[in-house]
Amino acid sequence: MKKILFLLTILISGTLFCQIKLSEDASVSLLTMGPGAQLNDSFGHTAFRIKDRARGIDVVYNYGVYDFDTPNFYTKFAQGKLRYKIGRNAFQDFFENYKYQNRQITEQVFDFYPEQVQRTFDFLENNYKPENRYYLYDFFYDNCATRPVDAVYKITENDLALTYDHQSEGLTHRDLIHQFVHWNSWGSLGIDIALGSVIDRKAAPPEYLFLPEYVKNAFAKAKLENSTTTKPLVAETNDLFTPTEPIDRSPNFFLSPLMILGLLAILLFYKTTQDYKRKEVISYLDSIVLFTTGIIGIFVLLLWFATDHTATKWNYNLLWAFPFHILAAFVVAKKDPPRWIYPYMKLALIMIVLLGFHWIVGVQQYAYALLPLLVAIGIRYVFILHRLKIIRDSVTDQD
Repeated sequence: MKKILFLLTILISGTLFCQIKLSEDASVSLLTMGPGAQLNDSFGHTAFRIKDRARGIDVVYNYGVYDFDTPNFYTKFAQGKLRYKIGRNAFQDFFENYKYQNRQITEQVFDFYPEQVQRTFDFLENNYKPENRYYLYDFFYDNCATRPVDAVYKITENDLALTYDHQSEGLTHRDLIHQFVHWNSWGSLGIDIALGSVIDRKAAPPEYLFLPEYVKNAFAKAKLENSTTTKPLVAETNDLFTPTEPIDRSPNFFLSPLMILGLLAILLFYKTTQDYKRKEVISYLDSIVLFTTGIIGIFVLLLWFATDHTATKWNYNLLWAFPFHILAAFVVAKKDPPRWIYPYMKLALIMIVLLGFHWIVGVQQYAYALLPLLVAIGIRYVFILHRLKIIRDSVTDQD
């Protein structure tokens, strides 16, 4: 009866949670959820679990919650100004949700002293207060995986000692993303177009910890060290749920970007060779190519300059998706195009070549699936320049 009354009290007033004194048998653990089927679930998830059977407490705190009721939700999401928040759920509900999604659930029970368990509980409850629960999300530097690491540092008063010798060296943030999102998927294509060269520098070992799997592996080898004792952070590891049939996240090749964009590249290359042989004039196809790449360029430019996203800066996809291509699209197919279009198309071709140089020297890594199409577009630009030169020479002869 007392336990029922206690649970009712918790349900009625969440604020009373922070006033609870945990028992000596209470525990803190880190839950790591494996990747899911959707793009936003590709990187897994991390959460804290506080368990105290004597007090009837078994709750999960996670920093990966956002509020769809936020005014201008999608605008703020695009601008990088959407605030995430810490959520609190009954463990069983949390567990059943991820089990239903058929995702791996691993628990690492920390070897905390009772006062550290209490400190963790108080810390999370303080974070969960309405005035504290929101934070400005950053995919690489402030997310559901980095926050638990920062919390353990604070709770243990910097006694946490992490080692990184188990990690592969020299990986960039883009390399780390590609470990969880297949390069020949539409999600990867979008990521590689939207994110700039800032994610192509080599990540420092602690920067790998924006990914839940790396946090789990780091904690597995971590120690708690102080002036008197040294012991492992994790006392016990349990696989709470293992899918009998792992989620198949490999893309369908026939619907993949490489297949679709490769076919478009072949068609564009074939059309270019035929137009050259038949001495065809510049057509609306060229206007479509320039207009489409110009629209993509505006999207890339806005992500760079009109948002707070740190990862979209210095994006050299602008070398092939240049916003001013939209202006060129409206004049390139005219019978008497303006004089500026010839040097402009020279610039467009130079930018394509410069993109290849960037790729080779490692300034920025571009989407592999784009390569055939970029080659075909470059060849098309050569054809456009050839036809424009003929038009320009004929006008010169008439003069």
